[in-house]
Formats: sequence, structure tokens, C-alpha cells
Amino acid sequence: MIYLWTMQTPIGLLTLAEKDKMLAAVSFFVPTFTEETSQKKTSLLEKAEKQLAEYFAGQRTIFDLPLFVNGTDFQKNTWKELQKIPYGETISYGELARRCGNPKACRAVGMANNKNKIAIIIPCHRVIGSNGKLVGYAGGLDVKTKLLELEKKKGAL
Repeated sequence: MIYLWTMQTPIGLLTLAEKDKMLAAVSFFVPTFTEETSQKKTSLLEKAEKQLAEYFAGQRTIFDLPLFVNGTDFQKNTWKELQKIPYGETISYGELARRCGNPKACRAVGMANNKNKIAIIIPCHRVIGSNGKLVGYAGGLDVKTKLLELEKKKGAL
């Protein structure tokens, strides 16, 4: 069973999903699952909602939640490296590829970012183009800009 909960944030609605007592999604859209779902605010989803609210208030820079990540070994490694990018900092896709052990895998890390189901907590918004420009984000570039501005000023949105 997958449990879903929707929360209001300064960047719009986010849908949180729990699977096997782990956070499986933080999404700008209602994610689709092949398993049965139920709209229910579990204790884990309540904790995730609280931590995300603290993040948007500028009071949290690190999340402490069990994560359910489902992907290839390369994707999982990329998501692990994303979580090492410090709050308020950005890196390029090329740098992320280097950190993943394959400097030529810029497009592959970009695709792994695209498959990240746990937005904000696995901070793919912190990855930018090599020219310093913002590129690609599931929530839209306006949302990516807001998240980066929040982290840069270390204050509430």
C-alpha cells in the first residue's frame, strides 16, 4: 500500500508518498503507482510535512527521513551524490557526473535527476548548467529559482 498526502507550500501543492514506511515521493504532481494507494496522513508523512514546512520557513537545511529510492545503480548513486550538495550551493551537471565517477556522463546524470521522485529532499534543484544558467526542473524553472533563492538567503519564502 502507498499512502499519499498533499500539503500546501509557498511554491504550490506538493504530494508526499510513503511506501514500506519510507518516503517514496515529494512531487509537484500526483505521482502514479502500480500499487494500491490511499489518501492518509501517516506519522512519517506528518514528519515529512513538518520538515518541509521548516525548510520553507528557512529553519531546516538537512532532512532526516527514511527514503525509498527505486532506480538503477547509476541513478541511486546520482541521488546519493545530490544529497551531498550543501544547502545553498549549486554544482553543474558536469561536476555531478565527475562526483559520480564518470566525468563524461553529464546527460546520464541529467536523466537521473529527471527520474528523481523525491524533490527538494533529494535536491536536484541544486544542479545547474555549466554556464551557470538554470536548466530543467520538474516543478518548472520558476520553482527552481525560488528554491535556490530561499537557500541563498537562508530565509523563508
